[in-house]
Formats: sequence, C-alpha cells, structure tokens
Amino acid sequence: MKRILTLLLGAAIACSCSTLSKINWDYDHLASAGGKAITAAMISDEQVTELCRQSVAYTDAQTPLAPAKYQQRLAKIMQNIKQVDGKPINYKVYRSNEVNACAYGDGSVRVNSALMDLMDDDELLAVIGHELGHVANKDSMKAMKRAYLGSAAREAIFAAGGYGQLAGTVLGDISEAYINAQFSQKQESNADEYGFQFTVDQGRDPYSMARSLEKLNSLSSGQQSSTLAKMFSSHPDSAQRAAKMRKKADKLTGKQ
Repeated sequence: MKRILTLLLGAAIACSCSTLSKINWDYDHLASAGGKAITAAMISDEQVTELCRQSVAYTDAQTPLAPAKYQQRLAKIMQNIKQVDGKPINYKVYRSNEVNACAYGDGSVRVNSALMDLMDDDELLAVIGHELGHVANKDSMKAMKRAYLGSAAREAIFAAGGYGQLAGTVLGDISEAYINAQFSQKQESNADEYGFQFTVDQGRDPYSMARSLEKLNSLSSGQQSSTLAKMFSSHPDSAQRAAKMRKKADKLTGKQ
C-alpha cells in the first residue's frame, strides 16, 4: 500500500545542495562521480536516517502545504503519538489531489489532503498506522537504501571538508524512488496487522483498518488517479487483506 503508504508526489527536480551536517560519509566506499559500485551493507542505519531527513526536507520544499484546517485535524488525530521505532514523529499535510500518505525512517509522516478528504478520523489513523508499521518493521529503511543505491549509480556525490553534500538532483531521484517503492505482500500484510493493533491501542474503531483498505481497494478499480490506489491494486490479495482485517475486528468485538 505504500506507501500505503506510501507518498506523496512526483518530486520536481530543482534545488540547491543540502548539507549533511552531522554524518561523515565515506565516499571512497559509498560512491563517486565515476559511479563506483556500492552495496546496501556499506550504508549504516544512521546514514539512511539522514537520507530520509534530507529527502523529506527536499520534498517539503517542493510541495505546498494544505490549509490550516487539515494541519489542525491531523495534529488532533496524532496528539497521543509521539514516536515510532524510537524516533520522534513529525507530520505535515500536503495540498494534493492524489490520495496518498507516507512515513519515513526518520519519523516523518506526510499525508495528502485528498486522503484526509476520503477518510474519517479513525480510517485515517489506520492508514497512518499502516505506514508507521513499515517504519517499525524496518521496511522503510530498506526502501530508502534501495532508493539511494539506484540513484548513486547515476549521480555524482560530492564531499567537502570531511562532510558530504547531496545535490538537489540526487535528492529528487531518491525521493521519487522512495515514494514509488513497493513493498512485498508479506510486508504489506505485516503493516496491516500493525495498523490494526495501532488503531485499537489508540481507542479507535477496530473496523477502521478494514474500512480504509476497502476504500483504497475501490479506488484502485476506479478512475481516480492515486499512487496509493495503483500500488494497492498491484497486490492481487488486496480484497483478502481487507476481509482479513474485518474478520479480526469481528473476533475482537465478539461478532465471530
């Protein structure tokens, strides 16, 4: 579902360089202007978290925010949710007609206004819970590594004073690859389970996970353009996933 999860726009590529202020990247091992081969094993989780932070900052700079009422609604929904995978959560709503949401490995959550228009509060929290499940299960970190590896082979990475800089074109490629990444059926199923429990733990309707999946499934067969819907429709078991979440809710509420 990614991203159902996950996100959020086909990033425009035009931005000044962004400095990696804290992490010393070893570019002799990671990449060079000549496009040296690199592997996922060479990139630490700390570096991937920084990649997430820079990618989110790049996307934020390219994307208009939704009106205040959307930000306020999301803040209310998320008021009791402070962290995921040990990382503080920060969130924003983008103004976009595309139904989508995404959670990054640094704790950033980005939601499109169209998704908020489609879902009620409980359903929206379930979708966000699903996305956070990808973070908690390390799916997002792996997806960001893949996005970086795909970009580093094509783009020059610069080093200055022992600290690195990523060009805007590189961040654009990484952001777009991450946003369009697809998770396996097992990863999606595990994220559904996380989202279900996450929603219940927040005192929300246990059927909200099932309802959100059903709505996204209906979009995937309709005419509305949606990265989320397209990704959802790419999984042949999408209807079964929704039915599974409804069955879990039935069991929890004693209807089964």
